[in-house]
Amino acid sequence: METVYERGAFERPAVLFDFDGTIADTGPAVLSISRRALAARGYDLETMGDLRQLIGPPLVDGFMLVTGGSRDEALELVDVYRELFNEYVAPDDYPPFPGIPELLRALSDRGTKIAVATSRLDETARQMIAALDLPPFDIIAGRLEPGRATKADCIRACLDGLGMGPSDAVMVGDRHHDVLGAHEVGLPCIGVWRDEPARAELAGSGADGLCRDATELGWLLGVDGGFMERCA
Repeated sequence: METVYERGAFERPAVLFDFDGTIADTGPAVLSISRRALAARGYDLETMGDLRQLIGPPLVDGFMLVTGGSRDEALELVDVYRELFNEYVAPDDYPPFPGIPELLRALSDRGTKIAVATSRLDETARQMIAALDLPPFDIIAGRLEPGRATKADCIRACLDGLGMGPSDAVMVGDRHHDVLGAHEVGLPCIGVWRDEPARAELAGSGADGLCRDATELGWLLGVDGGFMERCA
């Protein structure tokens, strides 16, 4: 049975967003570059698992998952991937999802703190976000090596930077890693799904709320009706 959420059910002083698959549609670029990296290292793409598993988690974990190889082999793939990504991927290859820029502006305009907690390397995340036409984030926290390795670590860094506790914020993401990381820190997590497998993954991981797009997300976050009309 579908859960019916009241408007503003997840309204909080701060909203933390995942980047890949939540703010920006990075999936096609990630998959394209992953195929190039795997081919460059001699992997048979026909024997690989679902490469969509690479979207969301740290790359080394994703490559270990799809290849079944060792961590050292995955790290070599990550190096190749990053070289190819820097060479071939431009901002037009990872546009924001429809309605997301407007939602971010609406949240910021009403005084809500907005942040990014991503499994991407911190420097890479900042560069990619800066290249998009988005309102400024109060905090961006990606992975740092060493010291900030997990989604939960990145969420904690956002809260620390904002001077807030878990009860002051909600996480928004599209993968089970986002849900589990948020719950580890004590935050609720809204899962954004765009197909049935994603919906099942998020529901199975215990997402506290589910939505399909920026319009529904705005409803859950209590954004005013003007935003709803602009993004409908």
